[in-house]
Amino acid sequence: MEPTQLPPAPERALPQAHFYSIEYPGYVRLQAVPQAIQSLGGQHRIDRVFKRTAHSRADALIELALRPDNPFAHPIPGDVVPANNLLLKVNRRRRKRAPGAEAAPLGDYTAEVVGVLAKTARFRSMVDYQYLPDMRDPIAQLRRAMDTMDVEALCTYTIPPEPMDNAPGPPAVVASVAPAPVPPRADAMDIDIDMNLDPRLREISQVAVTPAPPLSPPAMASPASALRLFPPPLFSRQTIPQGYNFKANTASMLSTTVDEETGEERKRVINKMRWKGYGPASIMFTDAQVPDKPPQAVQDGRHQISESILKKLEALFVERPVWTRMSLFSQFSAAEARDILNSKLLLPLCCYVFQDGPWRDTLVRFSYDPRKNPSSRFYQRLYFRNANHPISRPSVTTRRHDRTAQNEQLRMQEKDAERKNAHIFDGQTITKETAAFQLCDITDPMLKEMIEDPDALRETCNERDGWYTTHAFEQIKTVLRHKFFALLEGHPATDAECAALLAASEGSVKTALAHRSAKLRAGKHNMAKGALRPEDAAALRLRATLDRSMKSFASQR
Repeated sequence: MEPTQLPPAPERALPQAHFYSIEYPGYVRLQAVPQAIQSLGGQHRIDRVFKRTAHSRADALIELALRPDNPFAHPIPGDVVPANNLLLKVNRRRRKRAPGAEAAPLGDYTAEVVGVLAKTARFRSMVDYQYLPDMRDPIAQLRRAMDTMDVEALCTYTIPPEPMDNAPGPPAVVASVAPAPVPPRADAMDIDIDMNLDPRLREISQVAVTPAPPLSPPAMASPASALRLFPPPLFSRQTIPQGYNFKANTASMLSTTVDEETGEERKRVINKMRWKGYGPASIMFTDAQVPDKPPQAVQDGRHQISESILKKLEALFVERPVWTRMSLFSQFSAAEARDILNSKLLLPLCCYVFQDGPWRDTLVRFSYDPRKNPSSRFYQRLYFRNANHPISRPSVTTRRHDRTAQNEQLRMQEKDAERKNAHIFDGQTITKETAAFQLCDITDPMLKEMIEDPDALRETCNERDGWYTTHAFEQIKTVLRHKFFALLEGHPATDAECAALLAASEGSVKTALAHRSAKLRAGKHNMAKGALRPEDAAALRLRATLDRSMKSFASQR
């Protein structure tokens, strides 16, 4: 037999009425609908959340307060999400069943589409921890007055006096009952315990061997004052429940250790998928020895790296034992530098770093100690932190107009050439907004003469100034700072200006050196000087903005 051909379903037009729905996490009876609306902030709040023009996060947030009358109860946050649902109206027409008939579905059901649900509010977050303070407390009453805008209560509020330790106070938490105070034993240990704690939390273990009679009633401990703690806006940052299904972590394993002295076995569960750090070995300036090989975790991951780039890195460290990251990356192409950054293993296989001192944040070849060789002074690093300077970036409009293949190629060539020389300071050009240079990368004639001056050296390496005397190193920093900031302002500084600056600042430099603290804190001295005054920084930012606008206007012509 051929199957029966069913007629196609009739087409019906969707109604134009729009509704919104709320997935309320609870049972709502018909007579409890007003209470459910009130727990969501009221009808006005619900209407504002579902408005199509609500672009801000605050207007699109809906909260369910399980205790709307308590301002300290933490609500449940909800999200309004787009939906493509239909609202059905189902009618059931009751039909009487004849006596003795078999049980069967009774009534006729008809369904009608009455509207479209374009948005739905749903609650997927867990309820935060609840902590309910005593609402009789004056601060709690002040909080309630602020919610209800009770002007009279706000105007008449005064800070209540702090109750004395011997004065009873209201309980700190609702439903916490303080038992009668227990007299301390005369032979108990003299332990300093905060008297604001609940008496049930202040149980002192009895350590007496011979019992002693209790103290007389006047010497008994007095009731504690109230612990007036109020809940923060949130207790937990975890809002999504973890689906662990009451099972242990699949990445965990049972580890057993044996105590050599007692022979006792101890078992613990550890995570075998824990993250392994691949950072380079690092030391402080005060550490006596320098690393001669990479950490074991880095050596175990050697099979993951590119051997060709590793050999090039090792050759560069043979040629020069100390590099900054910028100077080292300038020896590679942009693609190779990106591979070095992404690998996380190449640099730790070749070098270690200093956390402080004159070679702070530099990459040093294994087994090479710059503190033992005066020639290492050329690898010392000068850094002037200058957060006031703007970073010149092309605007979005400029980048859109410069997306032709020819402009892209020219820009890549200019960018590559700029990257190759970014670590060099010649006193005439500048390629970045922050001064961070090694002394060997400074080619300015005046600074180079000061750096190579043999009379500027000291006999032992210093934690702050390296192999230079304090006076000589301050002069080098003064000239470099002046020339660098002069280039930021748009004009190179002359040697005559720098000489006059050194002569004028001679007295102030000596005064600053006299007041210098002899004790240094590890990792805190990075020679971060040279920040401009606020008014100068604002003028410089305005000038940089005008320059960028002129470049953007010229590129659009």
